[in-house]
Amino acid sequence: MTSQAAAPGSEPASSSVSLVHVDKVYEGGFKAVQDFNLEIADREFIVLVGPSGCGKSTTLRMIAGLEEITSGTISIDGRVVNRVAPKDRDIAMVFQSYALYPHMTVFENMAFALALRKTPKAKLIDKVNRAADVLGIRSLLDKRPRQLSGGQRQRVALGRAIVRDPRCFLFDEPLSNLDAKLRVEMRAEIKRLHLELGSTTVYVTHDQEEAITLGDRVVVMKDGVVQQCAAPLDIYHRPANRFVAGFLGSPPMNFLEGRLVEENGRLLFDEGTAKLGVPTRIAEPLRRKAGAEVVLGIRPEALAPAGRAPFQTLDAQLNAKVWLVQPLGATMDVYLSTAQHPRVLAHVESFAGLAVGDAVPIAVDMTRAHFFEPGDNGVAIG
Repeated sequence: MTSQAAAPGSEPASSSVSLVHVDKVYEGGFKAVQDFNLEIADREFIVLVGPSGCGKSTTLRMIAGLEEITSGTISIDGRVVNRVAPKDRDIAMVFQSYALYPHMTVFENMAFALALRKTPKAKLIDKVNRAADVLGIRSLLDKRPRQLSGGQRQRVALGRAIVRDPRCFLFDEPLSNLDAKLRVEMRAEIKRLHLELGSTTVYVTHDQEEAITLGDRVVVMKDGVVQQCAAPLDIYHRPANRFVAGFLGSPPMNFLEGRLVEENGRLLFDEGTAKLGVPTRIAEPLRRKAGAEVVLGIRPEALAPAGRAPFQTLDAQLNAKVWLVQPLGATMDVYLSTAQHPRVLAHVESFAGLAVGDAVPIAVDMTRAHFFEPGDNGVAIG
């Protein structure tokens, strides 16, 4: 399956990708991926995210054909590719290690796949030059990889993928080797290229910030199983379970164990040292759990010193003690403890005036509260 060259801004060659009941089981019975189902639309940017060993890279390698699937079906543009060789799937993969040939120039690295296809020389030169212009690396074409910075090498790896005009781009943690500042820059570059080229993209990362900023949809995985697949902000605001809630979001969500109680017609969360009022608009679906143990999830930005909170506190305050302050410039992370919960994180503005050792009432924005069943993977309630 081949495609014609597409200049940036022209109609791109891209494809839908379908995974139906895909499993990967290694010798010895280890299940790396279990019943993976996903329909990726033409030109969509999908991010697979999760901790190390969750199966995300294995899934990507199965799409690429670098790993055989144990069962299920993988299709690209409606064509089942279970037994199709990687070179015949019309995909391009960008690796964490860049995988550049050290003895070749940048031009030769980018042109290598085209040369194997016996692309006419004039067309090959044109495609490499256009990709180099898109990536801002035209001046580097005569250099070798050892003469380049990490960011430049990553751009060359991207260029080598772009010149092939693939129907699908696959990225396997491509920014892991870069420093923090360069990761942010390259993240924006990859998103810009996706918008400009319009190719279907599947991107693997363990970095939840990358997942939220890049993906049209995000697939959160744990132990080889998809936990949730949705738009980034949908997952952020409506996590399916406690694992997803804790994994996506920086700083991570706080989890407070307690019990839902009903007093005088009002629903309250009993933290053990204080009772926090549950707002009426979210209380109704929770009333069936009155008297039951639950876990309250609250993001650090939904906590603030009482009296300075930028939200209505109602009757939701915790008495806490500050045990660590981490300044971040305009904001700071404040680590607190209550008698029941020794580690509670608040993300507040620097002028909040909190210092280690302070005993302070902390307001909780319960309009942003999440409730989960007990357990590390407890499902969302309500």
